[in-house]
Amino acid sequence: MLHETDDNKVRYRRTQSVTRAEEITKQETKQRKSQPDKPCHYPRDSLFSWSSGFDNFTGLVNWGFLLLTMGGFRLVLENFIKYGIRVDPVQWFVVLTGKDEGEGIPSMLLILYSFIPILICLFTELGLAHEVLIEGGGMAVQMVNMGVLVLIPMVVIHVKGHNFSLVGAMTVCFWYCILFLKMWSYVQVNMWCRNQRRSRSSRRQSISIAQLQNEREHEQERSGSGAGETTPQPNDNGKDKVPELVHYPDNLHLKDFCYFLLAPTLCYELNFPRTSRIRKRFLIKRILEVVIGVHIVMGLFQQWMIPSVKNSLIPFSNMDLTKTTERLLKLAIPNHLMWLCFFYLCFHSFLNLMGELLHFADRSFYQDWWNANNIDTFWRSWNMPVHKWCVRHLYIPVVGQGCSKRTASIIVFFVSAFFHEYLVSVPLRTFKIWAFMGMMAQIPLSFVSKFMENQYGPRFGNIVVWASIILGQPLAIMMYYHDYVITHYNEVLV
Repeated sequence: MLHETDDNKVRYRRTQSVTRAEEITKQETKQRKSQPDKPCHYPRDSLFSWSSGFDNFTGLVNWGFLLLTMGGFRLVLENFIKYGIRVDPVQWFVVLTGKDEGEGIPSMLLILYSFIPILICLFTELGLAHEVLIEGGGMAVQMVNMGVLVLIPMVVIHVKGHNFSLVGAMTVCFWYCILFLKMWSYVQVNMWCRNQRRSRSSRRQSISIAQLQNEREHEQERSGSGAGETTPQPNDNGKDKVPELVHYPDNLHLKDFCYFLLAPTLCYELNFPRTSRIRKRFLIKRILEVVIGVHIVMGLFQQWMIPSVKNSLIPFSNMDLTKTTERLLKLAIPNHLMWLCFFYLCFHSFLNLMGELLHFADRSFYQDWWNANNIDTFWRSWNMPVHKWCVRHLYIPVVGQGCSKRTASIIVFFVSAFFHEYLVSVPLRTFKIWAFMGMMAQIPLSFVSKFMENQYGPRFGNIVVWASIILGQPLAIMMYYHDYVITHYNEVLV
């Protein structure tokens, strides 16, 4: 309550420090403790109640891991009993080296041919830098060059597909996709540098002669005042030397371009952050991880994935919902395990290996995507090289053209969906849209995950993310395998 004093000032009544219910509880506790019956009951919540404040479930986590390990071991035994030992390292060598390809190893020829678009891109940039080519004509050449780069694997593999092995065709498509993204970044960054150089030259031309004379006088004064000062000299070992930055157009040479093509990044810079040395122990660990990881992935694929995929063909073709669901869940476990192994093998072992060999200092290849509370956070954190490229070369330029952020996000997902479909349909020579639709479905799934996060907490949003990863990929594999068999073998499935 408020009380008015004589001097019209408002004085607040001091509130009680505890509620009446808490006072009664304390008094009751004191009275019960003074009784001779030695009371042992107190007002407490069960541990599984949210109001209990209990959060130490380490034992249950250990139980879950143990149960998961036992279930996985049972599946391994079931696989060995049913199919025997299917692992064949000789077959791995045949598949990985392309010995089952046609004459001339067409996959290797296509990879070697990719140096022609690289040289065209470099010479075009040199022509633009030295004003041999006009800006519009040079950029048109670059666009046509990159468009042809994407079309070449589609046409060649479609026409001469019987000469390509599946691994060879996938390697070609993967390399050409990476090359396209890198060349896009290379061309766009050099265009930014040219625009900045033009803007500086135009500003210099607008300065009057008097202003130029004043600037020269100031420069002479600054140089005269600093003539008597001593500059720190570097040590004999060169540790105090600061490397000089490369400026445009000094970056336009083949050595710089080849370094960028091999570097574990998709975004070009004139001056990449470099490490001072190669850590030999770190390098040996990454090499061992790559070698061992490839064998583990190949063994899992041969022993576990192939039988599960083949067994899902007839139920999926007959649209038997019960059996298809059972095959989907059975395929989800080995597929997810392989996906996790591939993630570690590619984004940690291989990219760190390349970064260490090339003295590339930025090793942020992934973030903690496993803690993502919604789909957007997952796609921003699990593949950082692609995410950086999309933001830098697609999202920001589209927003800069006046489009909304939602429109820019849809365009990013559309481009990503195209390349996902490209990497699957072209090697299989089965032009469907399942991968494309799966990527575009991430947009409504993003709203679902955010709704679950906002309504029920981050934990349920994270569950939606994991469910989409575990179930979405095997479903796409089953659909593509079914369409591949129907398209190329014309089998009658009963």
